[in-house]
Amino acid sequence: MEPFEVSLSLPVVAPLLDVVKELADGLKQTLASKPAVPESDAVFRDLWSQELLSAQNEDVTALLSLFNEEFFTEGVVAFDHTNAEAITRACSAIRLRLRERYLAALGDEALEIGEVELAQLDAQTRKAFMCYLFLATIQELIIQHLDESIIES
Repeated sequence: MEPFEVSLSLPVVAPLLDVVKELADGLKQTLASKPAVPESDAVFRDLWSQELLSAQNEDVTALLSLFNEEFFTEGVVAFDHTNAEAITRACSAIRLRLRERYLAALGDEALEIGEVELAQLDAQTRKAFMCYLFLATIQELIIQHLDESIIES
């Protein structure tokens, strides 16, 4: 995957980062999605969950590292082969938490196609939905660049 940069609007993205950081803090201790392991195998479930949690925390750290001092100066984030997969996974984890915490009433289909009446949402739900779309867009950009690099190989 060739490295690429994306310019983002600071006034639009900065408020969404507050939501991302809040949810990222909550993900430090809990998985975005529980592993499907039988209750009878508690030792395996606990070990696997700890490994997954550690990996999730590394992924979320990679995502948050995009929004550093340079981002707030230049409004640019950079993606490359070293961070793309981790950022994509972190976006998924945060989107799952957004869906669970703020967006469950909207339904999965409405979330995935983006057909939501923003004017009918309260301010908190609207901000969560915009964050959901923002993270989806990051994922789509990365996947698009991964597809291009696969096709060019």
